[in-house]
Amino acid sequence: MSSLPKVMLCGGLLTGLFAAPPAEARFGKRSDSSEDSKPVHQASAIGTDDGKKAQKPDENENRAMAAPKTVSSTDDSYRSSASNDVAEVIVGAVFELVLRGLGEVIVTTGTHRDFQPDDPESPPPPPGSGRHAAPYSFRTGVLVAPLQGGPGVDFSLGWDIHRFGADLRVTRLDLARGGSESRSERTLGELHLTYSPLVNESVRVRAEVGVSTADLPQGLYVGPSFGMSLEACVLGPLDVEARMQVTPFPYRQVDLRSGLALHLGGFMLRGGIRGLYLDPSVSIGTRDRLFGPEFGVGFAF
Repeated sequence: MSSLPKVMLCGGLLTGLFAAPPAEARFGKRSDSSEDSKPVHQASAIGTDDGKKAQKPDENENRAMAAPKTVSSTDDSYRSSASNDVAEVIVGAVFELVLRGLGEVIVTTGTHRDFQPDDPESPPPPPGSGRHAAPYSFRTGVLVAPLQGGPGVDFSLGWDIHRFGADLRVTRLDLARGGSESRSERTLGELHLTYSPLVNESVRVRAEVGVSTADLPQGLYVGPSFGMSLEACVLGPLDVEARMQVTPFPYRQVDLRSGLALHLGGFMLRGGIRGLYLDPSVSIGTRDRLFGPEFGVGFAF
């Protein structure tokens, strides 16, 4: 009878085991309960509606392919630098070409150039085709004169068509008042028509007539002007030049100058002396006679 309680105890334990509800596993495994049958919606990103459907993979790929390409600032700076380099090369080449062309024109032209025909047996050029007898010539230049009363700058422009021509000059003076440090500027102008009674390869003499101007304290004065000029060959490309100009009224002016001119093709180096007499109302103060050297450059074609 001792085994009967053991059998009854085992039976009760078995009965209680089968009658108890099944326990859920709490270690990350899904339970077999009825909750597994409920539909589980897919996870969605924060801020999106649960009812919206996920985009299809092919739509995402199309959008990624259609995204515009961006160009970095490094690429822009590289392209800009390359463009600037190309522009600098082009401008430098054009500038060098222009300078070289001007240099060749100046060296190979001018009234005093040596004629060297391609054919040594060809006859020399006829008289009157060059130097001071050129049928058409153009000249321009600038001269600086540190005169006693103050510095002066002279601009000249002229041309000749065989015997007739024209000459334009403007002189800018910076004169000091007598006995004071104050200074005043004066501008003298001349416009002459010229006629050359003597013209040949070695010399040209011009007679000039026209008008002259002076900006006096009372205003701008205009008067008649007369002059004469000489250009003559001394040795090869070296010339002697001389000029005289007179204004008798309404103010008095006498301008005398002489010097040398060295022709280097169409380019000239010039130097000499200048004496200028001005009416006291023009010269300011008691210094009415200005004298000093002058030098400058010019062109003659």
